[in-house]
Amino acid sequence: MERLNAERIRLGMVGGGAGAFIGAVHRMAARLDDHFELVAGAFASDPARSQSSGAALGLDPARVYDDYTAMAGREARLKDGIEAVAIVTPNHLHAEIAKAFLRRGIHVICDKPLTATLKEAKALAKAVDKGPGRLFLTHNYSATPMVRQAREMVAEGVLGDIRLVQVEYAQDWLAEPLEDTGHKQAAWRTDPAQSGPGGATGDIGTHAFQLARFVTGLELEGLSADLASFVPGRALDDTAHVLMRYQGGARGTLWVSQVATGAENGLQLRVYGAKGGLSWRQEDPNVLWHTPLGQPMQRITRGGAGSGVAAAAVSRIPPGHPEGYLEAFGALYTEIAAALRDPEAAHLVPGIAAGLEGVAFVDACVRSSARNAAWVKLNL
Repeated sequence: MERLNAERIRLGMVGGGAGAFIGAVHRMAARLDDHFELVAGAFASDPARSQSSGAALGLDPARVYDDYTAMAGREARLKDGIEAVAIVTPNHLHAEIAKAFLRRGIHVICDKPLTATLKEAKALAKAVDKGPGRLFLTHNYSATPMVRQAREMVAEGVLGDIRLVQVEYAQDWLAEPLEDTGHKQAAWRTDPAQSGPGGATGDIGTHAFQLARFVTGLELEGLSADLASFVPGRALDDTAHVLMRYQGGARGTLWVSQVATGAENGLQLRVYGAKGGLSWRQEDPNVLWHTPLGQPMQRITRGGAGSGVAAAAVSRIPPGHPEGYLEAFGALYTEIAAALRDPEAAHLVPGIAAGLEGVAFVDACVRSSARNAAWVKLNL
């Protein structure tokens, strides 16, 4: 993936201080194709920790802030202030932080889910509509080359009319009550006040839902969800089984769990149409399986025979060299850079609409499960 011009986009970050996994991922992704330069940040709620995190990153101490409100105000006034900000905080902080920068014309790159609650998501959508700042959501799996390949094949009608969509995301890292041991990530992700009403549904269910939506283009008509929490005392779901009805008649299932013993990061999508099927696994991301009706199964690899333009657009290295999680994140940041440099250019980066749908999906799952898996619609 090539540089579009020599001028790096000035980037800030809220959250992502020392020891934060996703903050480091965003910083690596932003620099992978050399389109961004991190110049400012409010890296922690504790001012001393924010300053030490900024120092470790080699930033000017004057551009390391005690809180995001001070950062948004001062950076907007600086001649060389930030042009975009990455928000990598717990969910309940996303909305107010995003609005603080958007209203000052600073673009927002927000980690998923968009917000903790649907009310916050709708308010944020209104803020984006008012401008002038734009919002991008980092559903990084949507920038994986073979996911783009799958999307292209569906759009071109290779599978025919879509009939069945199956998506799952299985992990085991919350199989024990880590939230009771001082584990920071587990603590906020299982806390309704910080995560929102959904546990696994919000954390990884939004990834699974967005992946199915992105590849198939199908809009959800309604869902029936059964949420469960298998760890005693846990306030939020750690497992969800969801039936989905799509507009046009297709049917789908979504299963997510963070207590699936032995599972590491088992995101998988299967799509079946009248003329064939596709299967993709995140743990083997460079391979897409195509099953044409009545023909042998076909293995399509990144950059290999049968791999098309869409996959090539987010690939960097020759076939046979694995590309994965970080490269997909980097591809997403590169597409964000292109969108910021040319606001009229088409791009596939998820934005406010995808973010709103994701939070509405979580809300619908919680409502459905509370009514004994009743069928409900997304409240958009």
